[in-house]
Amino acid sequence: MKIKAGIIGATGYAGAELVRLLTTHPNVEISAISSVSFEGKKLSEVYPSYRCLCDMECKNADEVVEKSDVIFAALPHGLSQELAATCDKAGKAFIDLGADFRLESEEEYKEWYNGEFLDKELHKKAVYCIPELFRDNVKDSKIIANPGCYTTGAPLALAPAIVNKLVSTAGIIIDSKSGVTGAGRGLSQANHYPELNEGFHAYKAGAHRHTPEIEQTLSKLSGEKVTITFVPHLLPVNRGILSTCYARLNEGVTKEQIRKAYEDFYKDEYFVRVLPDGAYADIHNIKYSNFCDISIHIDSRTNTLIVTSAIDNMVKGAAGQAIQNMNIIFGLDEKTGLVIVPPAF
Repeated sequence: MKIKAGIIGATGYAGAELVRLLTTHPNVEISAISSVSFEGKKLSEVYPSYRCLCDMECKNADEVVEKSDVIFAALPHGLSQELAATCDKAGKAFIDLGADFRLESEEEYKEWYNGEFLDKELHKKAVYCIPELFRDNVKDSKIIANPGCYTTGAPLALAPAIVNKLVSTAGIIIDSKSGVTGAGRGLSQANHYPELNEGFHAYKAGAHRHTPEIEQTLSKLSGEKVTITFVPHLLPVNRGILSTCYARLNEGVTKEQIRKAYEDFYKDEYFVRVLPDGAYADIHNIKYSNFCDISIHIDSRTNTLIVTSAIDNMVKGAAGQAIQNMNIIFGLDEKTGLVIVPPAF
C-alpha cells in the first residue's frame, strides 16, 4: 500500500519540486494537489514540463487533506497553523515547508514574522528537523517543521565544529549566496530579469528572518546561546545556496582535529559529502539533488575556521528535505526517492 501524499501550494517553486520528486518515489502516490492561484487548472498547464507525468487538477486544500496520509504545505508564513490543526485532529502527518512552526519562541516569531502562535499546544507537538542533526527527535511526531534553505546549509557546515567544542561560539559569521528561486514565484522588480541579470548584491544584512532559526539550531548544538552575524546575497542563477561560515578556532585546535571531526560526524550521512583537502564546495555539483557538499579550510594567520557548504535550495533546502522527513515518519530508508545524481554539466 503506497503512502498517499497531498501537496498544498503545488504551483509555487517548492510545491512544484515536491511534485517532481514524489512522482518517482517508489512508496508514494500523489493523492491530490491544491493551488489558490491556479485552482481548477492542471499542474501541467502551469508547468508544461510535467505534461503526461502529472496532469492532476489543482483542487482546494480541504480535498487534499481528506485524500492524503501526509500533507505537505508549501505556503507563505502565517497560512499553515490552521491546516496543521486540522491534520492533527485527523491523525494525519503534516510537513510544513513554511516558517510557522520553525521557531520555538513565540516572542521571536512575533519579532521576525509579525505573527503569533494560534495554538501553543500544537506548537509544542511540532518537531523541527534537519535529519542529520535532529532525526532522533521525530520519533512518533506527525507535525514536522521543515527547515528553511539558509537554515539548512549553514548549520550543517558548522555542526561538527560546534558539537565538538572546536570553535568559539562568539563572533560566528555566515555569508550566504542564494539562487533567485529562494525568493519564491511572486513577481517583484528586484527579481525582474534586467534588474537581476549580471548583478550580485547583499540584502537584509543582519536582518534576515532566517537569523533566529540558525541561532536556535546552533544554540541547541552548543548547549549555550549563540548569536551570529548573517548576511545573505542574491545570485543571478536559478537554484543553489553557497554558505561560507567563519568561526574562531579554540586554542590548540589543529587542522587534523577539524578534519577528523567532520569526517567522523558525517561518516554515516549519505546526503552530506565532506570534500577532500583543497576542494571547494560548488553549487554546480549539487543541483537538483539532496546532497550537501562541505569544504573545510583554515586561515592559520587569524586562527579562523572557514567552512563552505553547497546545497540546492529547492531540494535539500526545501522539498528534498521534506521528503527525507516524510521517510523518517513512515519508517522508510531516508534515501528512498532521493537518490538523484546531480548533472555533470
